[in-house]
Amino acid sequence: MHLNHEIGEQAINKTIEQHPTIGEILQKYDIGCVTCGVGICLVKDVVSIHALGDEIETKIEKEINDYLETVNQ
Repeated sequence: MHLNHEIGEQAINKTIEQHPTIGEILQKYDIGCVTCGVGICLVKDVVSIHALGDEIETKIEKEINDYLETVNQ
């Protein structure tokens, strides 16, 4: 995944803490990072771990990047 603002290199638990909307986006695709007790996966790896396929990964990447553009304007 190519995520803006180096979000991909951050731990998912910290990212969701700072950007709950990213957790909501992932939850929409049945990726349960919001309820994970560990949360140390890097954001860029979270989607690929779940093997949802290229089309869904691209959709998630776009949704996260679109969200990041709205908060970083």
